[in-house]
Amino acid sequence: MAATLHDVARLAGVSIKTVSNVINDYPHIRPTTKERVEAAIAELGYTPNLTARSLRSGRTGSIALAVPDLALAYFAELAASVIAAAEASGLVVTIEQTGSGGRQRELDLLTSPRRKMSDGLIFSPLEMSQDDVAHLNVDYPLVLLGERIFEGPTDHLTMRNVEAARAATEYLIDSGRSRIAIVGAHEGELIGSAALRLQGYREALEARGIPFDGRLIGPSIEWHRANGARSMREIIERGAEFDAVFALNDTLAFGAMRALQEAGLRVPDDVAVMGFDDIDEAQYSIPSLTTVDPGRAWIARTAVATVIERIEGLDAPPRLLLADFDIVQRESAPAVAR
Repeated sequence: MAATLHDVARLAGVSIKTVSNVINDYPHIRPTTKERVEAAIAELGYTPNLTARSLRSGRTGSIALAVPDLALAYFAELAASVIAAAEASGLVVTIEQTGSGGRQRELDLLTSPRRKMSDGLIFSPLEMSQDDVAHLNVDYPLVLLGERIFEGPTDHLTMRNVEAARAATEYLIDSGRSRIAIVGAHEGELIGSAALRLQGYREALEARGIPFDGRLIGPSIEWHRANGARSMREIIERGAEFDAVFALNDTLAFGAMRALQEAGLRVPDDVAVMGFDDIDEAQYSIPSLTTVDPGRAWIARTAVATVIERIEGLDAPPRLLLADFDIVQRESAPAVAR
């Protein structure tokens, strides 16, 4: 049978309350007493009853993370970083995918009874919009990620999408490229990652006096490799001349590079390629991918720290926290034109 609190107290020769104080790291315990209790715990293999502890404290010791799709490398790597940050603070993470459930799936997630199984939620919606801001008025700690809703009632962490996309486009222009195609645009989108990154691209062109050419814009609703390849092939088939590609995420960039190679175009000699996200695979593609690091690691650490602050009772107005970004130069887009 599993050892109990009583068994530990009996073996250590102390009261049950003393054992509880040691387990909960109560500061005012004599070192010799603490050593005896810890030795008894180790000898008996005692495991605290976390359920009972949660009932007493009103906390579960876990937080939830909801992302659109773990098949997308960005969200998989974000989840890994959130888990690492939470574990460093003694918390576990439960993960949910909103997947293809659309807006209603995201709304249902906010009110699901499962929310009572965690102390707070880090939430990255993909289908909700500014019209849904009222749904963020929930009775638990909530940290919002992404670019779908702004000026809501919760803490919000997001990337500098416009500035980062402008910097990426300017990098390509400074390297000698002037006909820059876009892969991954969302037609008609006014808010969201694609719209904001396209805005940054257009601002860079305008600032450098380069006319915008709609023939260089390749739409793609989903941001997977196959979509990047398909979008790139469509641009090539239009016959518009281009000497660089800005893919709106790294996965699209990998697909685009495949399509370029199939068409006999060399990367970066004929066409430079820029991605966005700096996922791990970007270091190992051939050629390795020049890309934007949008601050994913910072976002994960700060999201966990922010939700913990709210769990612990921080009473302050909602905050908008913006991640810094960097251009990571690799082989697909050297800084100097070849």
